[in-house]
Amino acid sequence: MPVQTVVIKSRDEIALMREAGRLNAEVRAILREAIRPGLTGRELDVLAKAEIARRGAECTFVGYGPGGRPPYPGAICFSVNDELVHGIPGDRPLREGDIVSVDLGVTYRGWVSDAAFTCGVGEVSPEAQELMRVTEASLWAGIEQAQVGKYLGDVSATIGSYGERAGYGIIQEYGGHGVGHEMHEPPHIPNFGRPGVGHRLKAGMVVALEPMFALGKPATEEMADHWTVRMRDGKLSAHFEETIAITDEGPEVLTRIR
Repeated sequence: MPVQTVVIKSRDEIALMREAGRLNAEVRAILREAIRPGLTGRELDVLAKAEIARRGAECTFVGYGPGGRPPYPGAICFSVNDELVHGIPGDRPLREGDIVSVDLGVTYRGWVSDAAFTCGVGEVSPEAQELMRVTEASLWAGIEQAQVGKYLGDVSATIGSYGERAGYGIIQEYGGHGVGHEMHEPPHIPNFGRPGVGHRLKAGMVVALEPMFALGKPATEEMADHWTVRMRDGKLSAHFEETIAITDEGPEVLTRIR
């Protein structure tokens, strides 16, 4: 049976989700500070695992393996340059001018938070800087649309409009999702769409918004490790994500430091 979208109804539940999100934000900040030329994904993954354990939480991604895939080994996804998502942390050192996407899942007392960022390694090209800026801006514009009574189509269309205006490839196969007791719950949230369609948003829903844009065409391919997804044309891609709760007072970003 598919997992149904979790709707948080109690103060205790939202408190646990806030704590899961806060821990995610703390660990992400540490990881971002550590990124430099010469760092490997494996080194960053070791750091992530240690920081999650130190906070009494669990690594959401470790052992994840839907659809017969091999269990995922990392606490983070570490995707470099044309790698879009799900890159397995390895021993390749980062180089000056790379851009790297780090995706992190943290589970706290049965509640999951999911968030990601893309950043430059040292000095990066102006086109890489702009790609990251627009992708992140689309995320915050989408969050602003996540209001009670609006539709998921309002969120998706707002995110997609940023990519369209910039002339970027908007990734079709991947996007945001519900999150709560499981990392991926309904509904799927595309990064493109039409306003006024899809699920109507209500208080208590928790979703992860996850824009992904590329400098070239949006076609992707999965690598031989059955996890890493890269852009087929080899051009740069960027990826940002936050977990938010939809409340009567507006969207609340859970994956932030309070």
